[in-house]
Amino acid sequence: MEKIKILVALFVSVMAFTGLINKIEKETKILYPTGYRNWVHVKSGVVGPGSPAAPKYEGITHIYANEAAMTGYRTGKFPKGAILVFDVLESHAGKNGINEGKRKFIDVMVRDTFLYASTGGWGFEEFETKSTGILTPAQQGTCFSCHQSQKGRDFVFSVFRE
Repeated sequence: MEKIKILVALFVSVMAFTGLINKIEKETKILYPTGYRNWVHVKSGVVGPGSPAAPKYEGITHIYANEAAMTGYRTGKFPKGAILVFDVLESHAGKNGINEGKRKFIDVMVRDTFLYASTGGWGFEEFETKSTGILTPAQQGTCFSCHQSQKGRDFVFSVFRE
């Protein structure tokens, strides 16, 4: 009878641990930020073919911030829940200048120092469509390796200009 109690306790413990792991995986998954184009527009830019960021980021870029991220821009410290979106679009030289083409992808940064402690408190994801993100854990680490150069600015490259 004692062995059965131990087996039941072990089974319950394993199931609880599995549930915890599933919950953590679900919480660390970054979702597509629906409606981000209605957030604050931080800045736009053009990445040309001669840039070290080309060809991946070549085109027209826009950065959007939710309200928590705007707190970070104002204070220099981005709080939990801050989300930044880097929207990358194709560009086409037109008769009157450079025009936006179709969306290539969006990169998303989500601030949570507990869930993303190994990457400076930021989770990283990339979306080619509104479906599931495409970055592997190794690729997320690559995002952070570049953002480490901005440690003094809470790992954020962009600056909000009023």
